[in-house]
Amino acid sequence: MKIKHVIKADGERAIFDINKIIRALTRSGASIDKAKEIASTINLELEDDTSTKHIFKKAFRLLKKESRSVAARYNLKNAIMQLGDTGYPFEDYVGALLTAEGYNTAVGIIEQGQCVTHEIDVIATNNEEHIMCECKFHNKQGRICNIKIPLYIQSRFIDIGNAYKVSNKLIGLRHVGHIFTNTRFSSDAIQYASCVGLQLVSWDYPAGNSIRERIDRTGIHPVTCLVSLSNKEKSMLIKKGIITCKDLIDQVPILNNIGVSSNRAQKILTEAQEVCKSNNHE
Repeated sequence: MKIKHVIKADGERAIFDINKIIRALTRSGASIDKAKEIASTINLELEDDTSTKHIFKKAFRLLKKESRSVAARYNLKNAIMQLGDTGYPFEDYVGALLTAEGYNTAVGIIEQGQCVTHEIDVIATNNEEHIMCECKFHNKQGRICNIKIPLYIQSRFIDIGNAYKVSNKLIGLRHVGHIFTNTRFSSDAIQYASCVGLQLVSWDYPAGNSIRERIDRTGIHPVTCLVSLSNKEKSMLIKKGIITCKDLIDQVPILNNIGVSSNRAQKILTEAQEVCKSNNHE
């Protein structure tokens, strides 16, 4: 069999691996038979050096014919990138993920450091730890967070930590710095963060606790993943503070407020409920 190549989002040329498509499809909730059928269809039509973006779109179209909720989960990475041109909805989304994991969260908090004040994207606390989160959002694939990001965040983390020590604000709690990104970190960023104790969380890092895996566990999916919504409707919902599918389920009348008919609203709600309840497909 002739070896075929694909072009990844960052421009890298790689050997096409049909099993990657099958794993992604089954992880999204497709049956193994349907995943193999879709992957085989793509493989038969695939030309050498096709972009992974084109392959994704083809798989998404085929999957959408079978199940909108499964297609919605398959579209998860792109859906997060569709949260907007600014990083603010992503901050709210990270806050929602941490809330679902049992933390008390606050978004956009001003904290006084030992030297200067800092605006913290998300602060999350439970009985054991106090997490200070910086969120780095990208709305295009292929972007990475390089070492400059953890270097900068670590200096802020130390300044705020020094102020906490003076005020005894966090007695009995671990003070932990996190950086969340919806894309990836460079290898030297990961190496530095590991050395100084910063926790990095990206789309697929660290293994077992990445954004993708945390979404699988919590069921907190971005509202932008819903196939039944138009891009305009997604934008309108985000502007009204509806960031997750759970937000939409809890505030169904808002669909009527943005001009969605009752029949469509029911279809959208059904999709949102199916997306949220079906997790852990690996």
